[in-house]
Amino acid sequence: MAPTKAVVADDHLALPAGGKNTPLTNTIPISNVQTDIYGLEIWEGTLPIIDLGGLHGPRRSDTIKQLGHACQHYGGFMLKNHGISERLLNDIMSKAREFFHLPEEERMKLYSPDPTSLIRLATGFKDDNQNVFVSRESLKFHCHPIENYVNLWPTNPPSYREVVSEYCVAVKRAEITLLEAVFEGLGMERKSIDQILDNHGQYASLNYYPTCDKSNLGLTFGLRGHTDPTILTMLLPDEVPGLEILQDGDWVPVKPIPNTLIVHVGDVLQGLSNCRYKSLLHRVIVNSEKERLSIASYCYPSNDTQMGPPKELIDDDHPLIYKDYTYEEFYTTMWKQRLPDATRLDSFKVSAA
Repeated sequence: MAPTKAVVADDHLALPAGGKNTPLTNTIPISNVQTDIYGLEIWEGTLPIIDLGGLHGPRRSDTIKQLGHACQHYGGFMLKNHGISERLLNDIMSKAREFFHLPEEERMKLYSPDPTSLIRLATGFKDDNQNVFVSRESLKFHCHPIENYVNLWPTNPPSYREVVSEYCVAVKRAEITLLEAVFEGLGMERKSIDQILDNHGQYASLNYYPTCDKSNLGLTFGLRGHTDPTILTMLLPDEVPGLEILQDGDWVPVKPIPNTLIVHVGDVLQGLSNCRYKSLLHRVIVNSEKERLSIASYCYPSNDTQMGPPKELIDDDHPLIYKDYTYEEFYTTMWKQRLPDATRLDSFKVSAA
């Protein structure tokens, strides 16, 4: 088969993608929204709602402040008007469903236990120590720049490469727009911002959570509580609830909003921000009635990028918490220690030196 042609987003460029009718105005029931002390609209008491369109006009400054509050006080947010068309959101979700409905022997051609594989299918497993089962099937793959990886992707179901390429490029544009604004809100200098944005990668996963027999619900998770080892994670869920976040010691369900992404602060951003922003602790539960799908895009720096907080974020009120380290050092330590959350960063605290 001839190589699939893919359009790659220009670095630092954030433009609408996914069709001519791209502008997408989300209609969110006002009865489900409250306003917090920072003026943020909060969805059903869980996460703030951020309008990405606010970065492209006179509301840019206010939107950057809202992003800062969301990252600092909530660890994530719901993202509307992100520039990805409803048609493309539906297409990528349909293609993911088609993939996971392929015969098992077809899907298992992509299975690999090696976390460094450029593409691999991961399956559920039993944790005998905790006597729980993790019930998720996930196709994980690198996708930036697209042309370096697309020919490793499956050709079944038909048009998989084309649809997934288009979505990965579109969500990357939204990521770059967000990162520019988040870093600007932190007070990072242009040189520091470019160091991250000029040397970053993108990893994605299509996630499938099958239904679970009622008798096993108490011992089965989709994913156990964890944070992401990323800068940001952009999550597209289907309409089935399942994501939960830890708030004030309780696990709280996050109900999906149609055509809206859920953005998680990752461990890398916690380190870069010198702990001003905290990565989002979350998990996934399963149910006995409906299968659930989600599509995640993970933004991370290149292996040799220095990940300590930039000097401009350090002052008398914000003393240095994390020393300099590379993403490769962080990633290696994460797999060696097998820690599920931001305690992965503890090895890089100044006090640990």
